[in-house]
Amino acid sequence: MRLPFSLVIYTFAVSSSFLLSRPLSAQIIKGAVMAGFNISQVDGDEVYGFHKMGLNIGAAAITPIGKHFDFTLETIYNQKGSYQKPQYNDSLTGEYSLKLNYVEVPVLFHYNDKAGLVSFGLGLSWGRLTGVKEYEHGHQILTTTLSNGPYSKNDFDALFDVSFRIWKRLRGDVRYAYSFIKIRTREFHPPGVNPWTRYQYNNLWSFRVVYVINEQIAERIKRGASLR
Repeated sequence: MRLPFSLVIYTFAVSSSFLLSRPLSAQIIKGAVMAGFNISQVDGDEVYGFHKMGLNIGAAAITPIGKHFDFTLETIYNQKGSYQKPQYNDSLTGEYSLKLNYVEVPVLFHYNDKAGLVSFGLGLSWGRLTGVKEYEHGHQILTTTLSNGPYSKNDFDALFDVSFRIWKRLRGDVRYAYSFIKIRTREFHPPGVNPWTRYQYNNLWSFRVVYVINEQIAERIKRGASLR
């Protein structure tokens, strides 16, 4: 797991060095707070559909790069997992629930359109697992814990993000995230069938409202810098 984590740190370090090398008179860091919800599933758990709801809340620092680009560093609390309602009317109901709570640090580059109405972002995120609960057939699996696994304590995601202005400093945000490193390896042993092994990955959509701070000041500084 060292290589992906090093990649995130390297990306952040290089990006920060680039930003700090630019004239400070042409920059101001914007802040943002965001809140919303996720719909998620875990690929590879034999449960299908974005049926797990969760919170997505946090804050961000946004540094403009030139006229149309931003570098964004976030810290968020993110709830992921999987859910399937009961399927059968016996002791093996088929019900499944997985709750995964993370503190995450997404790093993104955004392109902003000329009018400042829409922006598109790509990035990476590192998340640290802070809580986990797993249930099968309505009963909690006591061997699934934060300290003992079987879920990895680290989650590495690729991100695609679209945001749009709703009103003044208020923006809507839609984000897709997918783990590019497995979070678990699981063997399935159904009765009367040969067992099989699956790798599991977080897969989720986030829908958030974002309030941007210092946006007007940043735009005035940017316009002043372009006139010099």
